[in-house]
Amino acid sequence: MKAELISVGTEILLGNIVNTNAAYLSKQCASLGINVYAQSVVGDNDKRLGTLFKDAMSRSDVVILTGGLGPTEDDLTKETVCECMDVPLVRDVKAEENMVNILKGLSYTPSHNNYKQALVPKDSIILYNHNGTAPGAIIEKNGFTAILLPGPPIEMTAMFEEYVIPYLRSKTNDVLYSYTIKECGIGESLLETMLLDIIDNQTNPTVATYAKTSCSEVRITAKADSFEKAQNLVKPIAEEVIKRLGDNVYSTDEKENIEDALVRLLRKNNLTISVAESCTGGLTCSKIVNVGGASEVFKYGFITYANEAKMKLLGVSKDTLEKYTAVSEKTAREMACGAIKESGADVAVSITGYAGPYDSEDEPKGLVFIGCTNGKDTFCRQFRFNGNRQKIRESASVMALNMARLMIIQYEMEN
Repeated sequence: MKAELISVGTEILLGNIVNTNAAYLSKQCASLGINVYAQSVVGDNDKRLGTLFKDAMSRSDVVILTGGLGPTEDDLTKETVCECMDVPLVRDVKAEENMVNILKGLSYTPSHNNYKQALVPKDSIILYNHNGTAPGAIIEKNGFTAILLPGPPIEMTAMFEEYVIPYLRSKTNDVLYSYTIKECGIGESLLETMLLDIIDNQTNPTVATYAKTSCSEVRITAKADSFEKAQNLVKPIAEEVIKRLGDNVYSTDEKENIEDALVRLLRKNNLTISVAESCTGGLTCSKIVNVGGASEVFKYGFITYANEAKMKLLGVSKDTLEKYTAVSEKTAREMACGAIKESGADVAVSITGYAGPYDSEDEPKGLVFIGCTNGKDTFCRQFRFNGNRQKIRESASVMALNMARLMIIQYEMEN
């Protein structure tokens, strides 16, 4: 089955809201074994929507539309789709009662235009809305299906899960299962080289790599007539990928970030961490404390942007700063050692560099040194990150967290 998504709303085109509906629906369709042919966004204009919808009808089995089901004059999705499919609108008593009861519960008296939401496509499957006043609908005609859903995500997702998933599941025998492997430290181009034979020989499952900030993902997707069969197709490929990537794999949980993985490891080993930051200015500490349970493992955060702070709080030598500058391997090492000494943590990581926006021979933009220590062993790596100031700071924070993670893995191996 081939599907197409159309998001209706001028506010999306203007960038006033983020189109989370399309991302959600694409994932849901994939899990149901439905291929999404295209995604489109159109403003609240009946002629443009009509043209787009007719094009989608000509190439897809099902079109899912979100938005434009409200009571105002520019909410025209239902009317436009019904006109294109030559389906009349009829009054639905249950939808009208639902709308009236919701508005009365909010101490509103329904106005004339509210009642247009009780008009539904004739002979369609009505999707009654338990979270709002606009019902959705599934319209079937001549082998084609249009699914109309409200725009607000809380209404759309609830309606989709209650009505649309069972409907679509009954229309397809295929299941798509995806397994995500997250790595940090290899880089997308080298990652692809390491997995090239697997990628070149892919059929079912398919294997694809995706670049993230200083990390990458490998997504393995299989299609089968059952979830269990799809999982069994993915399993040997996933095991081989994980074997090749080794400790660079930090998670196979799609929702887990590098900071989640780090906190999980710290808690598992009953270890604590402190962070000393210069160019990242607290970003790394913020990532750690955003993770639930971080209070058990996070001790100190030193934001030592100025040289005076590096000397006073971390004990960085004045001679080091004068001879090697603040952005150097020597400084990064002394920052990490000072952080672990002053905080009493088990692991400490430090970051110092030039985040920009200016770039010069003396201060090369993107040059970053990251130090890491466990009190006995201290190591430092030099990086040259690309991008704007924010991206450089983000990349540096991610790599610092990963270096701390790798040090803890080493601890696990030794103990």
